[in-house]
Amino acid sequence: MNVSISGHHISVTDAMNTAVREKLEKIERHFDQIQSIQVILSLDNSGASDGGKKSHKAEAIMRVSGQEMFVQAQDDDMYKAINEMADKLERQVRKYKTRQQDKKTRGSGRDGNYDDNEVVDAAPAL
Repeated sequence: MNVSISGHHISVTDAMNTAVREKLEKIERHFDQIQSIQVILSLDNSGASDGGKKSHKAEAIMRVSGQEMFVQAQDDDMYKAINEMADKLERQVRKYKTRQQDKKTRGSGRDGNYDDNEVVDAAPAL
């Protein structure tokens, strides 16, 4: 799994990097077919000038075969935002994995009531 962590208007510390990687390892244990994950940690100062709190945002784009998943979490604390982002990503992975398993169990798509031995008379009786 290729993990890329970057910061926007914020420098990514070793502690943030470690926190993100630990959370993503948990997700990889559930689903091992992840191709890559791109995490962007950002800081929005727009509300800080008005006396509001700074908003920390964690976004992740995860690529699996045939699909891309995007999650975003926002909080006053960066570590809370990282935890929320990882939880959302884990829910999406579980949902995706369930869908994949459901497709496999359906098999060829035939209805269970179909009987191969049943003969249908196509020619009308004269």
